[in-house]
Amino acid sequence: MGDTVAGRAVTLGRGPAGRWPGLGGWLTLGLGVALLLSAVWTVWGFALDSVPPERRGLSVVLLVVGLAGGISGLARIARRTAGLVPALLAALLTLIAVEALLRAYGVPPGLIPTPTRVLTALATSRAVLLGDARVTFVQEALVGYLFGAGAGILVALAAVRFPFLERGALPYAGLFSSIPIVALAPVIVKAFGLEWTSKAIIVGITVFFPVVVNVVRGLQSASPLLLDLMRTYAVTPAASFRLVRVPSALPFLFNALKIGSTLALIGAIVGEFFGTTGQGLGFRIQIEAGRFNLDIVWAAIVIASVLGIAFYGAVSWLEARFTGWHARRR
Repeated sequence: MGDTVAGRAVTLGRGPAGRWPGLGGWLTLGLGVALLLSAVWTVWGFALDSVPPERRGLSVVLLVVGLAGGISGLARIARRTAGLVPALLAALLTLIAVEALLRAYGVPPGLIPTPTRVLTALATSRAVLLGDARVTFVQEALVGYLFGAGAGILVALAAVRFPFLERGALPYAGLFSSIPIVALAPVIVKAFGLEWTSKAIIVGITVFFPVVVNVVRGLQSASPLLLDLMRTYAVTPAASFRLVRVPSALPFLFNALKIGSTLALIGAIVGEFFGTTGQGLGFRIQIEAGRFNLDIVWAAIVIASVLGIAFYGAVSWLEARFTGWHARRR
């Protein structure tokens, strides 16, 4: 009974926050966002290089106070909210603050474009950028990723089945994986041409080595006790491999696939820097940077980032589906 009375006292002492937990954080965040928008509004109607000093000073003050309030509210929300909400709110705060800062100090768009200019470029050039994204992601990154991962799994299976391959060839996998992709890309582009296939080969090589090393280690990490138990029950080697070695290798495989998902787009874009037929996000970034159209450059970077995050998320979702039994997910 004493605990109940104490609990009521604590609840009553909270006041409205006890009935609406986290409301204070949302109010603080809303106030911070409002102040940041006010900072943008004070300099919105002026050219980037002709903001009056008094407007600039007011904008900076609103920016600092709004950013402090937004961060404070975001910190309180993050303690109570899981998932993508805190990350999205942090991105919103950052974009508004960058917009206000760039406009207040008149930074030329040829140096750093404002977020609104980047959004405008995404809208006006979406057809060209989506066509470039299709070439870079589907034809180059995804095709190279699938072939590189598939070849890596096959080589890892052969290395585990024939130990002399592991001792003779696996050390070279670690050696070649340390070669910088920037050094490898121009050689492959010159050897296989400017078409998308050369970039797919670059991606395949980039993904191949992490998959080989991780899958071999995963297959060898199977518990010797479980393998002895399979032999005790006269289980066939194929069934023992499927029931013991494959499950133990799945976490290692998905770690390699997640690493490869981040490297695939990097390899494709870097390969396009050294030669292409006129399409691709890497080509677009290179050509528009030379023209000082940095709003298009940043729009292409945004699309590449979204594709990379989505790709990584898809692999993580598959990992959760196939390794939900693993101890680290309990």
